[in-house]
Amino acid sequence: MTPATRQIAFINSAHLITHYCLLILPTAVLTMAVPGGPFGADYGPILQLATGGFVLYGLLSLPQGWLAHKFGRKTLMTAFFLGAGASMVAAGLSDTSLALMLALGSVGVFASIYHPIGTAMLVEAAGERVGKTVGMNGVFGNIGVATAPMMTAFLAVQGGWRLAFIVPGIACLGLGIAWSRMKLHTAEIRRGAKPFPTIPPAVVRRAVIVLLTIAAVSGLVFNAFTLLLPKLMAERLAGDSSLVPLAGLAAFLATICGALTQLTVGRLIDRTTLKRAFLPLALLLAPALFALSYVQGWVVVPVAGLVAAALFGQVTVNETMTARYISPALRARMYSVRFFVGFLGSAAAAPLIAMLYEHTGNLTTMLLVLAGFALITMACALFFPDRPEELAPELWEQVNARPALAPVAAE
Repeated sequence: MTPATRQIAFINSAHLITHYCLLILPTAVLTMAVPGGPFGADYGPILQLATGGFVLYGLLSLPQGWLAHKFGRKTLMTAFFLGAGASMVAAGLSDTSLALMLALGSVGVFASIYHPIGTAMLVEAAGERVGKTVGMNGVFGNIGVATAPMMTAFLAVQGGWRLAFIVPGIACLGLGIAWSRMKLHTAEIRRGAKPFPTIPPAVVRRAVIVLLTIAAVSGLVFNAFTLLLPKLMAERLAGDSSLVPLAGLAAFLATICGALTQLTVGRLIDRTTLKRAFLPLALLLAPALFALSYVQGWVVVPVAGLVAAALFGQVTVNETMTARYISPALRARMYSVRFFVGFLGSAAAAPLIAMLYEHTGNLTTMLLVLAGFALITMACALFFPDRPEELAPELWEQVNARPALAPVAAE
């Protein structure tokens, strides 16, 4: 295994863990919310305990680029593995709402490291096949989303909700120890990389505006969908929240569709422009969310699968946008800003779901709200530049040679 592929393997596992650890509670709460339990019997208040973690997950993504420059990317990723693992174990040992809230907050603190730092390291190791590598990385993140409800349900039923936090926490600690002992050969990874092209600033500004707008909107839509999915499956399939394994399996089947889409989209964007891959996904999302707000029974699984396919496919496109339009020197900082904006939106998901569920007693209104936000994503897809230079960066030199466009670095 080459240094690059070894680095990619660990980064992929970190992506899986990031999404997994943030989605344990939405399924575990189905067994935690019991009369006389330490956290009460109501779904909404327990789910709201995750709000602080999601807020910190977003806020602390912003300084990660600066921290990486000061302490090094490997050190931060070591902190990610060890910190997230210890925090999950602490959550499983919690006996009060305050202790659980603090442990979940700690999970958010360490999880905030992955996307800005891990994604930058991934793109660096990917070389010229960014789309395929980002797509595969997205599959691992999607597996984390898909397996979290299923594995959490299994562990909670077999050994109680505490086991659902402790087991993945121990696994994360083991990966952290292995990562800390691994030597990264960054020079070998960078050797042979082509110089980043000079892109006209007007094109870069347009791409960045779309990128940050999508980040804010999709952060809310993505996180809300993954949080409410186990509860939606429990309500629509059986009407009995005690059937936790059924809800977990159905959520897994729906979200695994996103993994297949990310792999396909990753390969596609190595052969076509980002807009041509992005626009069909954006056109699908809003009507799929609208349909999901009303369907009942087993038909909810394929409809949720369509939503997952559109959402997760967009993630692959969005991460490749940064790689194609932002120079390597500024990429980690741009990822920090992008994920900061996105996670601010995602932090609103848990309290918004809890509030609307408390007032309506179902998830229909929340899904209609998400469908409305998806219309903004559609507008962003229409506005994003469609440039053949993405696939042949040397063509940017011809664009810069035109009198109307002065050559200004993309940095």
